[in-house]
Amino acid sequence: MSADLCGMKILHLLAVAVFVPLLAACNRSAGFNEDSGSEDLEEKIVMSPREVARIFASLPIGEEQMDEVHNATSGSVGNGYDEEYTMKKLFEAPGCGVGDEESKSVVYPMPLRDLLSEYFSSTKAGSAGNGKKYLDCLSSSDLQIYWPFSENWDGEQYPIVTFDPGDGAETNIGYCIARDNRGYRIVDSLIVDEAYAKSHPVWVINSNSDSGYVPLLTYDESEPRAAASAYSRRLILHDFTMLRNYDSWLQGGSEFRVLIGAVNGFNASTEAELNLYRPSVTDFMIVVKRSEKGKPKVFDSIVLTDFTNQMENLAFLISEDDGGTRTSWKCSATVKIKSKSYGFDVDLPINEKDDIVWRGQLSASFFQSEDYVKGRFGDVEVTFTLQ
Repeated sequence: MSADLCGMKILHLLAVAVFVPLLAACNRSAGFNEDSGSEDLEEKIVMSPREVARIFASLPIGEEQMDEVHNATSGSVGNGYDEEYTMKKLFEAPGCGVGDEESKSVVYPMPLRDLLSEYFSSTKAGSAGNGKKYLDCLSSSDLQIYWPFSENWDGEQYPIVTFDPGDGAETNIGYCIARDNRGYRIVDSLIVDEAYAKSHPVWVINSNSDSGYVPLLTYDESEPRAAASAYSRRLILHDFTMLRNYDSWLQGGSEFRVLIGAVNGFNASTEAELNLYRPSVTDFMIVVKRSEKGKPKVFDSIVLTDFTNQMENLAFLISEDDGGTRTSWKCSATVKIKSKSYGFDVDLPINEKDDIVWRGQLSASFFQSEDYVKGRFGDVEVTFTLQ
């Protein structure tokens, strides 16, 4: 591996100088009282992303640990998620990405979880018998290692470790491990931005926000599809293009929720049959890595299974997920019977902090105008086809 792991070194702190103030910060947030032992620790341990970043920068990271994190982020991407390695996976299934089965876990002689265990056992918390509680706190948190542009890693450079300060910043302090000619491990501090992360490995400690969703995946041509009926067609989302990033690079890529409200398979011939139908909502997530901005992501996935000629309007919503209290947007889907239109109210769920990319109605004629029809919806483009 490269001997110059950081460059642009701004300040140098001996690793041992990092341990004491860091642990003191953790103790204060946990209500820990060194005079009274671990009694107050039961309240709750809270470790901030900055504190966790400094811990990771203090570990003796080597090739094995680099491969572990790279395997995990690659696995997450392969499952439709961002370049992320959650603390849950790190402790329970080393090397596994979000969406991976634990059976994919690789046996590493010294995984990161073991380095963390050694770190906490060597601190005052560990000597007081509380190291396991710190490990449990970390493993049960929603924190993760996010490695943007991990596909650019040359297989040799060590990481800079930074964190998401939570204020939308585009630059932040980063820590990396270096050694001088006497063998001391030194934590070096420098300023990192997205341009730096494109050419150097940067691990960002931030919060996971998408592991609870099931993302839309590229259609596997080896899997057979059910044939459409003689009276309907399937609505296919062919590709999705993000034209701008919606979050700071320290927060990660963009997670889009796409919702389509329609009366799927509607084929009523009388008004009385209307009561037999209820609108359905297709709800899925699309994760776009920062390196994929402006590039079409091809899915060819079915989003409506039974698109009939009686459909007139579909409710359509795209939001970029930022959390918050669950609410909804009420729209209507429209069908027709004997040239007369009837509307169905549809509630499309959104979160109060979400960025609304686009919402409104799409007419059936929009999808039928061409074999492949592309629409611009805010700062994303979507191509549909009917088959």
